[in-house]
Amino acid sequence: MITLDEWQQQGQYESIHGHQIFTRYAGDKSAPVLLLIHGYPSASWDWEGMWDALTEHYYVITLDMLGFGLSDKPKNARYLISEQADIYQVVLQKLGVNDYHILAHDYGDTVAQELLARQVEDSAERHIASVCFLNGGLFPETHKPILVQKLLLSPLGPLVSKLINKQKFAGSLQRIFGPNTPPTSEVIDTLWQLLNHNDGLGVMHKLINYMPQRQQYRERWVGAIINSTVPVKLIAGAKDPISGQHMIDRYRQLIPNADITNMPRLGHYPQVEDAAAITAAYLQFRRSIL
Repeated sequence: MITLDEWQQQGQYESIHGHQIFTRYAGDKSAPVLLLIHGYPSASWDWEGMWDALTEHYYVITLDMLGFGLSDKPKNARYLISEQADIYQVVLQKLGVNDYHILAHDYGDTVAQELLARQVEDSAERHIASVCFLNGGLFPETHKPILVQKLLLSPLGPLVSKLINKQKFAGSLQRIFGPNTPPTSEVIDTLWQLLNHNDGLGVMHKLINYMPQRQQYRERWVGAIINSTVPVKLIAGAKDPISGQHMIDRYRQLIPNADITNMPRLGHYPQVEDAAAITAAYLQFRRSIL
């Protein structure tokens, strides 16, 4: 396991739109570029279990989005999905990347949908070659938020975020992981540390605004998958109560020629629960589109 200290030491901070954004790159710069986009409320460290294997094949780029992980968490930011997408585009531009693949999870799925939507409408400066989604609320009608997410979204949100403690956080994680793949104490400790960095609890109720944004932009973001001209893949843990089997079924219903790998025993964090299996499924997808 890559510890959080090691993860931080091997990354760097970039100043983007006046904020310090934690970024991390590794692999052969001449290899195909893979952009990893993390979920809520965690950070790029979620990918640590896949990192070494992925960097053997690709030049891997990731970052902690604004409000997440080791990046700045300003109290006055709006935390729009479109702004998070802009941050990725700035990093890709700085690195001189013109062609890249995306692997995304949860909140990151929505950011990937926005990046894909820009390509569908021909406003993207850089070309996405493929997209792979892990568990996430791709369709607002099938997203089943847990109680704490509903409370954070309510007028009580600022108060609720102050009342979250490590025990409650651990309980929420345990409910969304697969029953046979619970989070280890190291995972709970690290995600809790990342959440608290730069007083992240203080902006959780603002970050949760991604849920109404998904409703507002449903046609754009779902349409991006349906109308994509590049390969799109779903790898999902079926035991996820938020976006598991019910989301997989909806994906199959809506997406033409749906390419799905169903992980029947895994939950909401498949890449954390069984990094080797998710890596194998992802590499198989990439081999299939050569």
